Amino acid sequence: MQLEDDVKLARQGDREAFTRLIHRLENGLYGVARSMVTRDEDCADAIQETILKAYRGISALKEPAYFKTWLFRILINECNLILRKRKRTIPTESLPGKLDAPGASHAYDRIDLRAVVDRLEETLRVVVTLHYFEDMPLKQIAQVLDTPEGTVKSRLHRARLLLAQWLELPAERMMNCES
Repeated sequence: MQLEDDVKLARQGDREAFTRLIHRLENGLYGVARSMVTRDEDCADAIQETILKAYRGISALKEPAYFKTWLFRILINECNLILRKRKRTIPTESLPGKLDAPGASHAYDRIDLRAVVDRLEETLRVVVTLHYFEDMPLKQIAQVLDTPEGTVKSRLHRARLLLAQWLELPAERMMNCES
């Protein structure tokens, strides 16, 4: 449990332990931020604010085992803040439809799964990213999103159906991915 040990040290003011925690989770932070705000500069802003808030607030974290959940919750809140600000200044673009790359449906070796997932609406994209790219169990995703577990399950189900449709895969094959 090196993660929990580093959390305990960081709570006591050990900067190196906090740095190790952030380095251990930085790719996951970027992946989730990217799935929500999509622009690299917004990702950087959200991650920077998340790290700052986590550093300032880690001493108040009661249970070291929940550090990752706590950190991702801060990140999601920061991303939502950026999205709210963006909505006020830029008209919302229409949600993406089907994959429109010619011939992409049969060239599986050329499909970038991340790009296909990025086409999902935000609520579905976040659940897929946390579950498949961050290996979070559904219960933990529900806690991070402050959403009932049943809602998380239905969003994951809807996302799988859309991904199967866009990739022209049989829906049954995508349902075999369920946890």
